[in-house]
Amino acid sequence: MTDNEKPDVFLGRQPILGRDQELLAYELLFRNGLILTGNRADVLDATQATATVVANAFTEFSVSDALGPYRGFINVDHEFLFSDVIEVLPKQTVVLELQETIDPTPEALERCRALRAQGFTLAIGDVAERNETHLKLLEIADIIKIDIPAIDPARLEARVAQLKPLGKKLLAEKVETSEQMANCQRLGFDLFQGYFFAKPIIIAGKKLNPSQLTLMRLLSLLIKDAETSEVEQAFKQEPGLTINMLRLTNSVGGGMATRITSLRHAITVLGRRQLQRWVQLLIYTNPQGGVQTVNPLLQLAATRGRLMELLAERLQPKQREFADHAFMVGIMSLMPALLGIEMAEILAQLPVTPRVSHALIDHAGQHGALLQLAEATEATETGSAEHIQEALRHLSGGHMLSAQCLSNCISQSLAWANNLGRQHDHA
Repeated sequence: MTDNEKPDVFLGRQPILGRDQELLAYELLFRNGLILTGNRADVLDATQATATVVANAFTEFSVSDALGPYRGFINVDHEFLFSDVIEVLPKQTVVLELQETIDPTPEALERCRALRAQGFTLAIGDVAERNETHLKLLEIADIIKIDIPAIDPARLEARVAQLKPLGKKLLAEKVETSEQMANCQRLGFDLFQGYFFAKPIIIAGKKLNPSQLTLMRLLSLLIKDAETSEVEQAFKQEPGLTINMLRLTNSVGGGMATRITSLRHAITVLGRRQLQRWVQLLIYTNPQGGVQTVNPLLQLAATRGRLMELLAERLQPKQREFADHAFMVGIMSLMPALLGIEMAEILAQLPVTPRVSHALIDHAGQHGALLQLAEATEATETGSAEHIQEALRHLSGGHMLSAQCLSNCISQSLAWANNLGRQHDHA
């Protein structure tokens, strides 16, 4: 199959968290945009399309590498359940999520048992009307997913009580608010899927804590290209920031021959551009130097920033400033969720360019369009593939940014973000 014949494959992802809101996995959203019908992206041959997309994802898109220490949930329909492609998937990495369309025939049940015996982890969604055959699927699966918005809150507790005796992990799906998260934790759910952690809770009159103020001042100094002595002095006010700076720079240094050993060394070796990048990332970390490998907000912001930077480099090659601004917009887009204050108030403390502020507040300009595209790749609702296609066309007229290019960039950005904050032995 030539590049021109390859289907428009969109690779998306949604985080799955544990009880302590640590990142554990992603649901990988493999969408084929060949045929658009109404508000859905349909395919001629579901089995062939799913197999092709998944196979490409773990080869051409290097999703296995991009997942890093996290697992990937993959949707499996009845036909794909019996596909040979499943046999070549990395069983230690993927979770096979059985779709409601699977007919629990004796053959299907035996196939599920065989896959589980091979070492695969199986997940299945709970359904409102469970019969004996569906119960057999629940008994085989390792994880049971419950669509939180689809069930009456008054009935949720009873449903959980019915499922608990099966001894399976319960996953709360489509958790969009902190209140939903707290309730699901209280009921005993083990896993949580949704963007509740990335939804800003704005608190009127909230003030930044001393560490956050230091980081905002640092970022402002770097944007203004202040003297190195001023930058060093600001760092020294929060020693924990230096620890995280060294961790971040050494973990994603991009093949640097020399390990960063001190703040002055970082300033000298990295230069202001990279130093500004790490400060933007540090805003999402623990100022006391704690381990941040599973911080979902850091992961999401870093992935957005890197994805937008990679796409910007393809839109305007050799335009470093354009790519730098794309990275900044991606990173800063989640600051209201992190800090609990309005974006306008955040921008008032930073001397960013108009193109950055317009992108963040109004999704305006090419950087705003890149942000819309990044957000669309994270969406799970019906029609998200069309939103991605529309954003691609808006940015490049369909010539410079292809679906395959987008998916490759997503995989690269995931791999880059997964390295952030990893512990390394210090020389």
